Amino acid sequence: MAMSSRVARLLGRRKLTQTSTLSLRTVTQCTAPRTARRTFCTTLARKDTPEVFPSMREGPAAGFLSTLQQQQTKIPQTLTEKIVQRHAVGIAQGKVLQSGDYVTLQPNRCMTHDNTWPVALKFMSIGASKINDADQIVMTLDHDVQNKSEKNLKKYSQIEEFAKNQGVVFYPAGRGIGHQIMVEEGYAWPGTLAVASDSHSNMYGGIGCLGTPVVRTDAASIWATGRTWWQIPPVAKVNLIGIMPQGVTGKDVIVALAGLFNNDEVLNHAIEFTGSDETLRSIPVDDRLAIANMTTEWGALTGLFPIDSILHGWLRSKATDAALYKNSDYKDHHGQQYLHERIDKLFTATGIVGQQSGPIFQPALAADKGAVYAKELYLDLTTLSPYVSGPNSVKVATPLSELESQDIQINKAYLVSCTNSRASDLAAAAKVFKDAATHNNGEIPKIPAHVNFYIAAASIPEQRAAEEQGDWQALLAAGAKPLPSGCGPCIGLGTGLLEPGEVGISASNRNFKGRMGSPEAKAYLASPEVVAASALSGKISGPGWYKAPVGYTGVRRGEGDGVIEEERMMTIEDMLEKVIRQAEETIESVENASADKQSMNPPSTGSESLTEILPGFPERIGGEIVFCDADNINTDGIYPGKYTYQDDVPREKMAEVCMENYDPSFGSIAKSGDILVSGFNFGCGSSREQAATAILAKGIPLVVAGSFGNIFSRNSINNALMGVEVPKLANRLREVFSSSTPPASQQNMQEPDKNRESLDSPPPGQVVQPQQAKQLTRRTGWTLEWDVRRSTVNVQEGKDGKKWSVKVGELPPNVQEIIALGGLESWVRKEIGGTV
Repeated sequence: MAMSSRVARLLGRRKLTQTSTLSLRTVTQCTAPRTARRTFCTTLARKDTPEVFPSMREGPAAGFLSTLQQQQTKIPQTLTEKIVQRHAVGIAQGKVLQSGDYVTLQPNRCMTHDNTWPVALKFMSIGASKINDADQIVMTLDHDVQNKSEKNLKKYSQIEEFAKNQGVVFYPAGRGIGHQIMVEEGYAWPGTLAVASDSHSNMYGGIGCLGTPVVRTDAASIWATGRTWWQIPPVAKVNLIGIMPQGVTGKDVIVALAGLFNNDEVLNHAIEFTGSDETLRSIPVDDRLAIANMTTEWGALTGLFPIDSILHGWLRSKATDAALYKNSDYKDHHGQQYLHERIDKLFTATGIVGQQSGPIFQPALAADKGAVYAKELYLDLTTLSPYVSGPNSVKVATPLSELESQDIQINKAYLVSCTNSRASDLAAAAKVFKDAATHNNGEIPKIPAHVNFYIAAASIPEQRAAEEQGDWQALLAAGAKPLPSGCGPCIGLGTGLLEPGEVGISASNRNFKGRMGSPEAKAYLASPEVVAASALSGKISGPGWYKAPVGYTGVRRGEGDGVIEEERMMTIEDMLEKVIRQAEETIESVENASADKQSMNPPSTGSESLTEILPGFPERIGGEIVFCDADNINTDGIYPGKYTYQDDVPREKMAEVCMENYDPSFGSIAKSGDILVSGFNFGCGSSREQAATAILAKGIPLVVAGSFGNIFSRNSINNALMGVEVPKLANRLREVFSSSTPPASQQNMQEPDKNRESLDSPPPGQVVQPQQAKQLTRRTGWTLEWDVRRSTVNVQEGKDGKKWSVKVGELPPNVQEIIALGGLESWVRKEIGGTV
């Protein structure tokens, strides 16, 4: 009877709801996207007492159960949305943040590394002189630590002096990689949001801290004001099932995910990893850090694990270590961060004591039941085997067993980087040699003469932990060459880079062509033990710890939660949730399942939501459409690399060379006041800000694309260039203007050699034109008007053509202000009381 009443209440409280409109970055490849106009809400506020046995209300768990009474979440949120809610400032009272919302963000921490000095120059050029909150900032030196040139040492000295004068915590070259320092010193903390001017900030998600990268202008803004802006990405749930077999690691998990889901399924998404308690208990924190770290290569903006019992135990051990070794002889602050009292705030005691597990704690922060995700993927860990990424692409992942049979000889092996060079990784690699020693009269065998094996710990504390276990010494005894703790070969700096024709295998995170040395070399990625075994054998191979089960048929993965229906345990309420969710997905698939179905001519309603327009900001932006018919136009195509590191290029020259690497005729075709429209993933590649400023120099106020590269999106708003995603328009233009004679003149774009100076540049996208593209740039005769107040794009297909409109994401007042002031730097000047 009680269950029936619950179902009745559930049905009775279901009602039509309407959430906020989609952002400028419209989800284009969602299985079940969060849309602008939702029809049903899948979870209601449960204000009544949970259905439990009377004895439980009177027992030790009564206090915990009573807290469930008070949970009255009107709109369920993902863990990502909840963390952002905690760090957003200036939001309307009662507003529940969701994917697509723009927010003014005040991160808990902001880390910069070797690019601290360029950020400092930008900070000072804005007119700032004092960092707003020194405790918010962390400065490390980790990228080019082997470089002893006068120029680099001067830069390092300037950074150290700047940090000292500002009262900011500083970690010198050789102390460790910035991301590792953020984690081991407790600056990245569960339930908080931390950013860094580096693309592998995702790693913090391994400990339940929402980590995401920012560009240098953002970092300067945070230094000066404590704030920057952010748009909450669509959130993808990745459900991990089962337990990894022996010989399979977290590195294999993320290499398989990036290689098996290799069609941009999670591009520019926030990822939340989920799984059963049994599954999550089987994934140690170090493995979680490796997985979260490489969600960057998978295309995501964050990679977040839940705050759970495994993390609880890890935090407790860190706090104990901090208390025991607080007077260490190397500089650290973990004793100030890892405090048991601080950890207690992350968990709520349930009052329940397990027979084997002891006291059971509930995380104080978790995703709500019924939270809406843009898509859901799953990977069955029990079916996973060791995987290797490459060569030269994380989108190519091959089972180790297949590569072993190919007898691929290697020249160099690397156990370096923030991904996999912690003490546990060094131990796994050392075990390969220690095991081999049992068959070599107890002596550690030497690696072959033709192989160079380079090792660098993620930090000095990690190296010392490895030394205490004898693992570091075992690797050195095998012939490994130690490097200072830092990024080094992972980013193509220092000793041991790949030469033309060489083959390397690394436990690092990126292997795109030229990343670790010569573009004529081949680079593979694998787990520490596979790297060590390959170094020992002289060819890609494993240690033999994994044994394929009988009848093995490959990795089980796909869309959805992956739970086999026959094994699913569901309550009546769960089944009702499933039915309603399926109904929602059906409705949403009709409305917004893909770019091709982006709603045209949306019906007007009496309750139309209008965006507030700041005084002086244009309500409408319009012009004639100039169509650049290609996908993955990278930043080198927009602004040539040969000008990127010239600081004295006049605005007229920037306008002249805009898009010339994509199409030399662009300059003569496009005119001031035009609207530039392109395909998908526009502005991928490096983080150069001139890609945005060159378009503005050309007199183009608005760029429309099927989708944008994330860094370009940030740089655009930071430099007052407006952009909006309208995939329907890109596809419609191709329907009308494509032909069967594709040119190939734009395929030879190269990233500049100096681009590695940016240190945080992702790989450039390969420019792809549709097979039937007619010409690179064309004046269409079509016109476009963006109605900012109504969040609508109106298109006129030529003088006598049809008219249609499409709803797009809102441009809220906080972003309008940045654009109206001329970009983020001018906004910062205003905030600190300077001259705009």
